[in-house]
Amino acid sequence: LPAAVLLKDTKLMDVKLGQLGSWLAMRDFTPGGIMGAMRRGYDRYYNKYINVRKGGLGGFSMVLAGYIVLSYMWSYSHVKHDRRRKYH
Repeated sequence: LPAAVLLKDTKLMDVKLGQLGSWLAMRDFTPGGIMGAMRRGYDRYYNKYINVRKGGLGGFSMVLAGYIVLSYMWSYSHVKHDRRRKYH
């Protein structure tokens, strides 16, 4: 039988829908906790895609694609006004 895992240590993908509220209540939403989560995410990304023995362009292209999407979202309010203009 698998050992019982505490709800606090359960990954988000393994949490049942009924447990989601109590799982979120156990998270650390202080600035230090949020920065720690961002640091763990960055470390996981860096070790999986960047710091590898035989690297490729995969990690860099994902960062570039994310930057393109974010910059389009930030400038969308300005871009949407230029969409239907006709230049004569």
